[in-house]
Amino acid sequence: MDFTAGYGMFLGEEHELLRRTVRDFAEQEVAPHIRAWDRSGAEHGEGPETREHIRPILKRMGELGLLGICLPQKYGGAGMDYLALAIVCEELERVDSSLRVVMSVHTGLSSLSIFQWGSEEQKQRYLVPQAKGELLAGYGLTEPNSGTDAVAMESTARRDGDDYILNGEKIWISLADIADTFLVIAKTDPDKGSRGISAFIIERSMAGLSSYPLHGKLGVRAGNTGGLVMQDVRVPAANRLGEEGEGFKIAMAALDNGRYTVAAGATGLIQASLDASLKYAQERHTFGVPIADHQLVKRMISHMVRKLDTSRLLVYRAGWMKNQGLRNTRETTLAKWHATVSSFESADDAIQIHGAYGYSDEYPVERYLRNARGAIIYEGTRELQELLQADFALGKRINPPLRRELPAYDPEEWEA
Repeated sequence: MDFTAGYGMFLGEEHELLRRTVRDFAEQEVAPHIRAWDRSGAEHGEGPETREHIRPILKRMGELGLLGICLPQKYGGAGMDYLALAIVCEELERVDSSLRVVMSVHTGLSSLSIFQWGSEEQKQRYLVPQAKGELLAGYGLTEPNSGTDAVAMESTARRDGDDYILNGEKIWISLADIADTFLVIAKTDPDKGSRGISAFIIERSMAGLSSYPLHGKLGVRAGNTGGLVMQDVRVPAANRLGEEGEGFKIAMAALDNGRYTVAAGATGLIQASLDASLKYAQERHTFGVPIADHQLVKRMISHMVRKLDTSRLLVYRAGWMKNQGLRNTRETTLAKWHATVSSFESADDAIQIHGAYGYSDEYPVERYLRNARGAIIYEGTRELQELLQADFALGKRINPPLRRELPAYDPEEWEA
């Protein structure tokens, strides 16, 4: 059954062609190796073994135009819309979350932030090579003592002539040991709260910047995650993104894009759990019949179908709003909350359908469950999303216009 049918109100033929392209890439070049890569991450941590398999895959993603899928061609992108970004994330996570994480960080958090807030010089210097996959980008907001409460960050950026001097530590950084550039958020005036925070593009080659790997992760073991340490890193003022004091706005706008990609990926993970469950339920027999004939198995499958369609619709609504240039914090937050919780529940049901086999990595569903759990935490916890939705409903939260909104999709301009 084609579970992507019926979305013609959002998607065109070019979107379905993209879906087939990404699905073929993921199934042919990633799926045959992902169990070994996941095991390697569990056994060796985020060391050289992990980096060796990631780099060729990321290079291939760049060649396919995936890393700049929703950026104008004049900036090195593929010239497609924000719905295309959702499709790429959905299809990548259908095979494994690690590749969707790359899209979230490289494209959603970093490249789209530069596209939204960057000067033309910054776009030419960083956005163009990032869109082409010639530079890989990371993002640094979370710290050892600062997560959801981002204003409590301790990293600082002190003005020194034409430069800023950055000090501090960032943690849970995807591509920490791989990325060439990082969009880092730091305090320029600690006395001003959220208005004393600024954003900077830093390069791995800058003196004083180092990274380290994290070990023992529950999920996304095939990806690289670590920390960044900044010790008197001298960053040119020209690398400040936006105005001084706009860093908190930039970080929150980036999270709108990051949460969108996470929600889209979680939808792909629901699809993967459903695909695996349908196949196994029709092959496995108990009491003389396929387990697909048992009512409680059907119930779990029906719940996956419901969660898949509702998650996809919420994601595509947010993508449509992005295409129109509309603020979509409420809609994206709802999509992220619903899709990530639904993906964890679907993976859990998939393990139940597989029985004891689902508890081992002989089948992929145990990896789906481990991967799904992280998405309920990163890019804003489940609890934060719940509070945001309540505040929107109660009228306690509004989204005033930003100085620079994410540009609306314009096919004539983007494909020029």
